Amino acid sequence: MVALTFPDGARRDYPNGITGLEVAKKISPSLAKRTVAMALDGVLADLSDPIERDASIEFVARDDPRALELIRHDCAHVMAEAVQTLFPGTQVTIGPVIENGFYYDFFRNQPFTPEDFPAIEKKMREIITRDRPFTKEVWSREQAKKVFRDRGENFKLELVDAIPPGEELKIYKQGDWFDLCRGPHMTSVGKVGSAFKLMKIAGAYWRGDSNNPMLTRIYGTAWAAQDELDQYIHRLEEAEKRDHRRLGREMDLFHFQEEAPGAVFWHAKGWTLFEALIAYMRRRQQETGYLEVNTPQLMDSALWVASGHMEKYREMMFLTESREDDERVFTIKPMNCPGHVQIFKNGLKSYRDLPLKLAEFGKVHRFEPSGALHGLMRVRAFTQDDAHVFVTEDQIAAECILINDLILSIYMDFGFDDVRIKFSDRPQKRIGEDAVWDKAEAALMSALKASGRPWTLNAGEGAFYGPKLEYVLRDAIGREWQCGTVQVDLNLPGRLGAFHIAPSGEKVMPVMIHQANFGSLERFIGILIEHYAGHLPLWLSPAQALVCTITSDADAYASEVVAAAKRAGIRAEADLRNEKISYKVREHSLAKIPVLLVVGKKEAAERAVSIRRLGSEQQSVMPLDAALRALAAEATPPDLKRTREAA
Repeated sequence: MVALTFPDGARRDYPNGITGLEVAKKISPSLAKRTVAMALDGVLADLSDPIERDASIEFVARDDPRALELIRHDCAHVMAEAVQTLFPGTQVTIGPVIENGFYYDFFRNQPFTPEDFPAIEKKMREIITRDRPFTKEVWSREQAKKVFRDRGENFKLELVDAIPPGEELKIYKQGDWFDLCRGPHMTSVGKVGSAFKLMKIAGAYWRGDSNNPMLTRIYGTAWAAQDELDQYIHRLEEAEKRDHRRLGREMDLFHFQEEAPGAVFWHAKGWTLFEALIAYMRRRQQETGYLEVNTPQLMDSALWVASGHMEKYREMMFLTESREDDERVFTIKPMNCPGHVQIFKNGLKSYRDLPLKLAEFGKVHRFEPSGALHGLMRVRAFTQDDAHVFVTEDQIAAECILINDLILSIYMDFGFDDVRIKFSDRPQKRIGEDAVWDKAEAALMSALKASGRPWTLNAGEGAFYGPKLEYVLRDAIGREWQCGTVQVDLNLPGRLGAFHIAPSGEKVMPVMIHQANFGSLERFIGILIEHYAGHLPLWLSPAQALVCTITSDADAYASEVVAAAKRAGIRAEADLRNEKISYKVREHSLAKIPVLLVVGKKEAAERAVSIRRLGSEQQSVMPLDAALRALAAEATPPDLKRTREAA
């Protein structure tokens, strides 16, 4: 007998080997009908699997969020059957579920194109309508290799050989079509539903090796309901409109080129935005007691060996050798923390010096594969607003709460009020005493409770040296971006020989709290551009106002307006070209200039301006002094506004 525990806490005995479907039928025929899979001790399994041990059991319906992965997995199998039915001789390789969908890699002499999608989708709907059951068989290695060899499925032969000895070789069938698969699957093909769409095609080398054959990868998406698919397609369309790479060109902010892969060429306007972020963060850090420092770009690799980074991150690091000493290897820093420990060590520190808060806008370099590079979002050279707070064990909780409050207030200033926090506690493999871990985790939990923000637990996902918080921002179209982090480090200061003098006179290792607010400034700028679709708040806009003349008679007055705007602290320029005002408006709207101040003979005579806002067809005429006062107030960064209001 096996004992099964149900979600309501009830515990019942059943014959050993009973299937999940049989259990569901014994409870209720309607339950069996709506169930597509089961979860045994939290792990999804086929409903037809025999149960041969005591376990907790849950029945998973199609509308259960956990079923979404199964819907996508099953849809991938349906797509593979449709492709092989329509295009005989095509070989299938692998077809995993990915974020928001799935893909399958195919080998065919003539690659697929998006023009093939309508026929494939039509065939997929026919297969789903037939609603064949998914059935699982366990084959011997020899049987599987013979069947796939006879079918000309050479890639499947390699996959069979790659399965470790002793591991079951499972074949899932849906009618006459079958594939090698780990599973699980839902009960039948019809459960996939109709809310799916093929999205795009890409090339992919077999097993990621350029020496192997090129495959065609077909991407698709699948959802539990049509409205969810429609919402997803809408989000994609919105994301394309907001793509920071296109907007970056239109706004003349930055560009990339092959001579410096993964590194940004900042144009004047883009650098103005970059500097505005640094100026804001510098003020926020200074008002809360951080000391700004700067550490070398190039340091002896021995430091990175001692810190443990060389062992853990070697493949991500750029190395160089000294011409004066061929045996000395230097590292272009991939992070700032070891350098900050060196500053802490320079001079004797007492417990009275703690907390000591060091901050740096540090340029770091990490080797990202060329295929992973993506505009500002994924680069090889980026700037971290990195800080490290050195504290005693007793100070961990108080400082974590202060850091948490600071980070959340920063995001509010940039328009992100929907912030979720992930809490990662101790992993199985870790260093440090459990008592110190207890303090560190309790400190982070105190910060979470104080924030009042939603949070989720990533059990066992902390760093090996300490627990951490990750701050996830939700943007205007619902996408999530992980930005800031707080990590309590029980390891690095000791590895690098840092200590302070305790009240007892003993040398004691400080605890180091790693803090990133933006994370990467480059990435945060990309997120801002997409969040606002290029319509940045006035205080962040590189060019805040542009004075456009209607006729050349107003050129002199336009120059006066620009000079007055600059005196008021507004970033302003003039467009005195002999072009129609409608042409100027279109051009500057495309460049996302937030405010156009239009002047002609009438405005010059009255010392007024006609104000046109980005995205609006309406204009308002105001006296010049009043308009500049209003714009200057709007262009004031939020932290400075608070300071002035409090004064």
